Amino acid sequence: METATALMDFAEIYGWIGLIVSIPFLLVGIDRIDEDARGAYVYRPLLLPGVVLIWPIVLWRWAVLEMGADKWPLRHRPPRKAHGAAALALAICIPAIIIAGIAVKQTWPSDVAPQQLEAPE
Repeated sequence: METATALMDFAEIYGWIGLIVSIPFLLVGIDRIDEDARGAYVYRPLLLPGVVLIWPIVLWRWAVLEMGADKWPLRHRPPRKAHGAAALALAICIPAIIIAGIAVKQTWPSDVAPQQLEAPE
């Protein structure tokens, strides 16, 4: 019971911190880091649950963009070196998982006759 209480306390504190972070971010910060969000106030309440959940990432990204440490030309360049390795891994893993699933498939004993269940009374 202590573990459940500790987890619930952690979740509550995390949520309150997220709410405290989300209010200034949605009122001020989003205008500073995203020029498309300037003047668009109607959709900001829709962002509130997401910002509350990922507030550490929001704070980190906000700080990086405010300090000018963001390498914006590299932001949208896809990591093409990793695509080949990911494709090879998927090409090997997916058939291996399918073959393993077929190999360990359980079979029903053929000598057991099926029984019809009755409805509860």
